[in-house]
Amino acid sequence: MPPSHRLLEHLTPALGPLPAAAAERCQQAQAKHLAKGEALLRAGEHWQHLWWLERGALRLYYLDRDGQASNKNFYLDGAMVWPITHALREQPVHFWVEALEPSRVWALPWSGWSAAVANFAPWQALEHRTLAALLQDKMSREQAFLQHTATERYLALQVEHPDWLARIPLRHLASWLGITDVALSRIRRRLNRG
Repeated sequence: MPPSHRLLEHLTPALGPLPAAAAERCQQAQAKHLAKGEALLRAGEHWQHLWWLERGALRLYYLDRDGQASNKNFYLDGAMVWPITHALREQPVHFWVEALEPSRVWALPWSGWSAAVANFAPWQALEHRTLAALLQDKMSREQAFLQHTATERYLALQVEHPDWLARIPLRHLASWLGITDVALSRIRRRLNRG
């Protein structure tokens, strides 16, 4: 399959045969090669694409008033992300999306894609599952920050995202856990001794 059809090849097993207009849109997806540290989306910009991360690692993060980064999520090979809410599509975003390692991302303009799949039930079901998973993740993280220790959060990370441990730098994992990288190093040393 030609490189421009890789997104179509990725979506078909999950969604079944796509409507002709959606298949045509997939074939028009553009590959973007990101260097480590290169931004895919900057705070203040409008999110206008569905992205399929063919290979690499991305992080979504916020900057606080002092310019300190706080990681919200990570995406690895095969992830697909898009502006799933109305506000994300219509308003400038308040976060950044950046490559943690050299990455290849396929970009598909959201307006054309959403029109092509507007009445395609498998896509609607995928969007529903994605929204439900995002809500569950947000609720679980909120509970973890309120009720669990940093060590408990790290142990849960090991179970829920073992792939992150191999690919995401410790300082970024520490930020995601809501602790400093020094605190995370201490937790890891203590657990390794025990």
